[in-house]
Amino acid sequence: MIGFTAPLALWLLPLAGLPLLTRWLRASAVPRLDLRPAEGASRTVDHGMTAAGVIALAALILGLAGPFLRGGTAPYRGNGTNLVLLIDRSSSMDDTFAGRAPDGAEESKSAAARRILQNFIAERPDDRIGIAAFSTAPLQVLPMTTSRTAIAAAIAAQGERGLSQTDVGRGLALAMQMTRDASGLGSRAVVLVSDGAAVVPPEVQDLVRELALEQQVNLYWLYLRTAGARSIFDPGKPGEADTPQTRPERHLHLLLQRLGITYRAFEAESPEAVVEAVAEIGKMETKPILTERSLPRRELGWLCFLIATLATLALTAARWLERPFAPARPAPLVRQP
Repeated sequence: MIGFTAPLALWLLPLAGLPLLTRWLRASAVPRLDLRPAEGASRTVDHGMTAAGVIALAALILGLAGPFLRGGTAPYRGNGTNLVLLIDRSSSMDDTFAGRAPDGAEESKSAAARRILQNFIAERPDDRIGIAAFSTAPLQVLPMTTSRTAIAAAIAAQGERGLSQTDVGRGLALAMQMTRDASGLGSRAVVLVSDGAAVVPPEVQDLVRELALEQQVNLYWLYLRTAGARSIFDPGKPGEADTPQTRPERHLHLLLQRLGITYRAFEAESPEAVVEAVAEIGKMETKPILTERSLPRRELGWLCFLIATLATLALTAARWLERPFAPARPAPLVRQP
């Protein structure tokens, strides 16, 4: 669809009819030239010059109005996935993998995750991505979109300091609900980025299980394990307390295994391990997907000015050629004394 930067200039378009009211070539001095039968070539040239004048003025006025093709989106079949990134914003994410405050030599788990996710997204132009975060309560940061600018800004916004709580259950429920906006063609995936967990109430477990089966999402947990923390894959020693209260991370892992969907957990104890885990997720989530490609706004003013220039050059050439082919005027009579 065509739009105009300065639409008021279009009111000048009637001026393009001026060539219809005046002649471009020199009038002949021969009286009653119209009595001679009209020649086809002459009529064509005359009409062509008039048309060139109309086109030159119309194109110039349109160029001043600033025409452009509006941007938008177009359907596009690519390779990727419908992905929701669920990012833990609890205060522990602001510590390093060593479990201490960043001192400049090490980056926090949150900063490392943001940096790696930004690189991951930049390499996957066909993904439709949504962003959700959770701490004391879940929050939809960005609905599913193909806008890389919006996605990058949403991830960068997770740099604010987190809160103390970790409501991971409702965060998962929100992320799975967001996949309802996924493309009809393509897999659905949720990537949970967290360094811990909490007890998930039974009613929330039922909600997560229902949404998981409804949406058939592929679920990945990128567990940023702090040095000294127990592995979620470690069942513990016989007789050791193993409850959701004492080992919430392990029991969250067990809950996710029982959802009846594709699930895989990755433990990362360093930024390098996070890079490897994210790359592995990317390999598993590269499938045909129907997505959208952004179409930028395209300026058309240059085309109007080019047409006006060519039409003006045609008129200039006609005016220049008129002189050598014009009949010579008789010399004025000089009276003899």
